[in-house]
Amino acid sequence: MDYKFIEGTVTTPKGFTGAGICAGIKDGNTEKKDVMMIKCDTLCNAAAVYTKNLVKSAAILVTQENLKNGKAQAIVANSGNANTCTANGVEVAQGMSKLCASVLGVDSSDVIVASTGVIGVPMRLEPFEQKLYLMKKEMSKEGGTDCAEAIMTTDTVKKEMAMELTLDGKTVTIGGIAKGSGMIHINMGTMLSFVTTDAAISSEMLESALKEAVEDSFNMVSVDGDTSTNDTLAIMASGLAGNKEITEKNEDYKTFVSALKEACKSLAKQLASDGEGASKLLICNVKGAKSKKDAVGIAKTVIGSSLVKTAMFGSDANWGRILCAIGYSGMDVDITKVKVTFVSEAGELIVCENGAGVGFDEEKAKEVLLEDTITINIELGDGKGEAEAYGCDLTYDYVKINGDYRT
Repeated sequence: MDYKFIEGTVTTPKGFTGAGICAGIKDGNTEKKDVMMIKCDTLCNAAAVYTKNLVKSAAILVTQENLKNGKAQAIVANSGNANTCTANGVEVAQGMSKLCASVLGVDSSDVIVASTGVIGVPMRLEPFEQKLYLMKKEMSKEGGTDCAEAIMTTDTVKKEMAMELTLDGKTVTIGGIAKGSGMIHINMGTMLSFVTTDAAISSEMLESALKEAVEDSFNMVSVDGDTSTNDTLAIMASGLAGNKEITEKNEDYKTFVSALKEACKSLAKQLASDGEGASKLLICNVKGAKSKKDAVGIAKTVIGSSLVKTAMFGSDANWGRILCAIGYSGMDVDITKVKVTFVSEAGELIVCENGAGVGFDEEKAKEVLLEDTITINIELGDGKGEAEAYGCDLTYDYVKINGDYRT
């Protein structure tokens, strides 16, 4: 293993500071932190990926324009309002960028802007004008945790991580935060994530690395099957670790991608575990597929199945729902070879072999499925393709949360 996880957050890598405050973005909010800023001491190489939904937040449009040169030095983000499908959205997002730049002393074209919250509600710039300047004195190395809190909406816990790896004999750090609990599906979700690193890596290689990492992490998460309008995953690299800059796909690049992929998986699992109303993290591990594409398609389909998710909520070993999902996944599978095993801290239980059920102890099954993390292992026996997807169970509370989300 070329990396190790450490205590830390998005401001742990060299050069980064952050802060989060309550600005009252959503009417009636006077306590919850809802605006955050992150700054780097130096201009960073940067890259981002976004929602695949055709409806996009105005913040995404501004960030895409600002990142055309592959550079960024600061991030400003808010919760409480998605700044999506409103007449003045771009104007507000540009205003956020300019205010952040003014407060932090950077160029407004080097600011990443992001928003999350309710769609279709006009967002005012006044809260930012009144409160953003207060954050300048709050910016600190310890401020990353406040940043993680400020982007939460229906999240129940903050999501953050940090890790170390070695490149060119230098210790390199990667840190990150994320938010997302509902409206999350495979092509990203109502998901914001900001990752930082002090690695020296060109903008082109950073963008390539991010795209590789996201395919096996954030793009393998599904909470409820809804692809959001606001997803933004952005990464900034300060270069302050002092390693030789990665400008080609050499061994250092491969090491960096491997670590970045695990960093993103850590955040992705945290998102899935905290899905709206969820009581369990579900992991679907597929092996033996004819191709990686087939493994990915099956893992995504199973983890996104409402019937599988409800069975896991009820701790019901209804393996037939898993076979059903495999069958409509559209992938090339010989069903007569399929083996399904449930695994948790309480043990493991084979429930299907050669595409047919096997006798098992229902009490043991209940014991295995009552745990907080359930892994569904699917062995196909068709080849060497494999993939892993992340999701959660579907509970009564999901309906309660989303039945009155806006009001």
